[in-house]
Amino acid sequence: MSINELQDEIIEEFTSMDDWMSRYELLVDYGKGLQPLPDEERTEQNRIDGCQSSVWLTAHMEGDKLIFAGESDAILVRGIVALLIHVLSGHTPQEIIDANLYFIDAIQLQAHLSPTRTNGLVAMLKQMKLYALAYKEK
Repeated sequence: MSINELQDEIIEEFTSMDDWMSRYELLVDYGKGLQPLPDEERTEQNRIDGCQSSVWLTAHMEGDKLIFAGESDAILVRGIVALLIHVLSGHTPQEIIDANLYFIDAIQLQAHLSPTRTNGLVAMLKQMKLYALAYKEK
């Protein structure tokens, strides 16, 4: 599926919920599906600065596709990491660089996050785009 198709799927899933408690539960469910990072990948180098909780993000290429993995010690943030990975992982670096991530506004995610969680979301997105730029150059 394309990045936009994945975003549209998420928008449909989240906007079908009547209230934000249900949306938070859905976000937590996304996080529960995230594979834990091996201990050796939970390094300072892979840690995302700007997040209130601990977040680690890694990337590697499989063929021409960039594959992300990540984890957080906070259950809600783990869900955010899982959402971003769901949308961006498995696409080319150029597709990730060019992606307009409209689903974040469409599901009103930032509006329902604390300022520090919003900063973390922005930091995660920035790191994913930086990984895409770095792998595009290789």
